[in-house]
Amino acid sequence: MSSIYIRNVTKTFGDKVVFKNLTMEISEEQITCIMGPSGTGKTTLLRMLMGVEQADSGTIEGVFGHKLSVVFQEERLCEQLNAIDNIRLVNPIYTKQEVKQELARLGLSDSDQQPVSKLSGGMRRRVSILRALLAEYEVLFLDEPFQGLDNALKEQVIDYLKESVYKKTVIVVTHDIQEAKKLGDNFIYMCKDLHDTQTISKVKEGV
Repeated sequence: MSSIYIRNVTKTFGDKVVFKNLTMEISEEQITCIMGPSGTGKTTLLRMLMGVEQADSGTIEGVFGHKLSVVFQEERLCEQLNAIDNIRLVNPIYTKQEVKQELARLGLSDSDQQPVSKLSGGMRRRVSILRALLAEYEVLFLDEPFQGLDNALKEQVIDYLKESVYKKTVIVVTHDIQEAKKLGDNFIYMCKDLHDTQTISKVKEGV
């Protein structure tokens, strides 16, 4: 696939302007981290790229028509199913033993048979991440994927993720600069424009 191009995109919710004439490029087959304070439109941008929010004007090219996989801020797991069945529900090509092996790599070998409703927040988060990573996709979206993980688990999951997404286009929303630095070198920092109150968000390269 090619890079993703966002050209002159404007998005509003009622009287609130989230983006005005937003233009940027997201590189293909790399991990790009979208950062910035709360309220600058990070999740809204992700939802527009996924096609679940529509821009008021402007164009987004290079993502629609491709296979997508997503880790949302909320888990969206089937509470009554265990970790293995949650993952196989959307990834049936994997056997139970194959999923069990991947769960063990994320420290979940002793919890794979419990209903996910009984798991801790950090365990549920890892199940959600693994479910997305095992899917067949060309573009992966992750919205604050490491929330609820302590530093040691975060390192483990980031290492696993980086190994899994080689040559994939990955877009991560995070507020944590250390997470972004561990994931890669591509940063988009979204900030409020203090000079033009009508342009709530702008983008600049680097952090």
